[in-house]
Amino acid sequence: MTLTTTAVLVPLLPFLGAVAGFLLGRRHPGFVRPLAVLPTLAAALLAIAVAFGQGGGTATDVATRLTPTGSVPIDLALHIDGFAALIGVLVGVVASCVQIYSTGYLRDDPRYPSYAALVSLFTSAMLLVVYTGDLMVLLVGWEVMGICSYFLVGHYWETEAARAASLKAFLVTKLGDVPFLFGIFALAADTGTFRITGILSHVARDGLDHPTLIALLLLAGVAGKSAQFPLHTWLPDAMAGPTPVSALIHAATMVAAGVYLVARLLPVFAASAAALVVLAVLAAITMVGSGLAALAQDDIKRVLAYSTVGQLGYMTGALAVGDRGAAVFHLLSHGAFKALLFLCAGVIIHAAGTNSLAAMSRMSGLARRIPDAFWTGTVALLALAAIPPFAGFFSKEAVLGAAEHATTGAVPGIPGAVGWTVLISGLVTALLTAAYATRLWLLAFRGSGAEAPDHGRQPLAMNAVLWVLFIPTAALGLGAPFLPDWFDGRSLTPTLTTSVLATGAALIGGLVTYAAWRHSIALAARTPIGVAVAAPDASPGLSEELAIATHTPPYADIAGAQDPADPSRLLLGPLRRHAATGFHLDAVYTALFVRPVRAAATLVRFLDREVIGTYVRGAGTAPGWLGAAVRRAQTGNVQSYLGALLAGSLVLAVAAVL
Repeated sequence: MTLTTTAVLVPLLPFLGAVAGFLLGRRHPGFVRPLAVLPTLAAALLAIAVAFGQGGGTATDVATRLTPTGSVPIDLALHIDGFAALIGVLVGVVASCVQIYSTGYLRDDPRYPSYAALVSLFTSAMLLVVYTGDLMVLLVGWEVMGICSYFLVGHYWETEAARAASLKAFLVTKLGDVPFLFGIFALAADTGTFRITGILSHVARDGLDHPTLIALLLLAGVAGKSAQFPLHTWLPDAMAGPTPVSALIHAATMVAAGVYLVARLLPVFAASAAALVVLAVLAAITMVGSGLAALAQDDIKRVLAYSTVGQLGYMTGALAVGDRGAAVFHLLSHGAFKALLFLCAGVIIHAAGTNSLAAMSRMSGLARRIPDAFWTGTVALLALAAIPPFAGFFSKEAVLGAAEHATTGAVPGIPGAVGWTVLISGLVTALLTAAYATRLWLLAFRGSGAEAPDHGRQPLAMNAVLWVLFIPTAALGLGAPFLPDWFDGRSLTPTLTTSVLATGAALIGGLVTYAAWRHSIALAARTPIGVAVAAPDASPGLSEELAIATHTPPYADIAGAQDPADPSRLLLGPLRRHAATGFHLDAVYTALFVRPVRAAATLVRFLDREVIGTYVRGAGTAPGWLGAAVRRAQTGNVQSYLGALLAGSLVLAVAAVL
């Protein structure tokens, strides 16, 4: 089987599995799990075969004309280089792990058949984005992922939180997709093609007529899909969906699509220095803001969600300084350890028996009850905090090393200010990341909350998947010296300066958090029983404000502010109540956009009912009145008719004489 045929089968197999799952799932329950797992697993194996076949050699490009359009043609194109091959492996492996894990996590869920089919369709759409060489075909996979996320996030549609979160995810990402679509059209108008290779050749040869406009339009879509400021607010709320879906979205699909697209089209963005500055500033705000927000959350999944937002900021920061190799390398390592972290969170939730006990302030005794999640989750948190020798250290240092190199102005077309912006915000975020990773570990595994009932040992499928993902989490970074051929030939080896600075920042963040935790425990121990510990960040109306802004029930993270052992109370102080709600960005959007739109809708409804409706009702009433008047004249009296005829004749005669 040729490399091209193998590559075509990679997105096709999950798609066929999804179609079969939709058609046969409910009528033949015995086929559901095989149809969910086997096609996705086969696609993962084929993706590995494609990666070994492609290697770091010349990109594979094949295409066939899809349809004549009369202007810019659309092709069914395949473009596989080192980036696409490795991202394909990531998507296939993580999706397979999620499907296997879900057989245990959702084994009693009555809607598992539709869930499994949607996950397969989601996987197929992302693989289409990864392998295609035509932007219009990429747009198909891009939008299919959007609708799949809507259904999967809203899987528990009985709850208000899930319904609101799915709608919010759909609308916020669509807000970015509209300018993204116009950006694709503008790019095709400038270059005369939707083919990615043709676009890059045109940019290298002739440049673009409107590089800044095109780059900014495309960035809007990237900000929505990859949850970057200011369109990141949907991702933390999307935690209302099943935990395996969170792992899939955060690790290998959806949010990875935006970063991957910028990496594929980086010369388009590099053609505009203004666009790179905007990308760097957005990345810096996203990294630091999400780190502070993660440090204030109590729900374990929301901590990980804000963590994903920040790590994606690292990737977009690497792209802003022109190093797509570092960005994609961090995308790969992040996919491994973030999928592991979310699936560990699923084990924790499963052990508690209910999603409502995901609040870390309520956890206790989990280290001994779920040892698989404890050990693998500990390593994943170390990787997240970029502690050597785990994967996150090597990939994050590649980003910071690229930023340091850009500060000197040695990278053509990259302003030195862009490098400084990414480097400084990256170091600050390294400290914050270690702080919230340490806090998560302490509260989740060494917490003193009320211990939940023991719901028995987790299914083997769930624990086995954790150890599968443990391997790349622990060892992927060790392959950095052997990967340059896959990443444009650039070295991914950590540099001494950024390694010392970032590791030092991470150690400081972790140690300070541990010290704050110990101090909080000592303070709680000295507090007499029955005396409440005042929370300096308490705000009576904050929970209600969050509920109104997001249209969801208040989350447990506000209640976590009253946990005396929570180190974030000491670390953030009065800032905590603002960080817990994402700095009230949802409330700002509600005031600036939601309320005006609702007011406009109310006005339109009034005008429709009271103005336009009045005219419509009048158009029907007037003929009725006229008919009634005419009906009254029809008395049936012949003498009346003759009298009226005579009177009319006299009037006409007088008028004629005058």
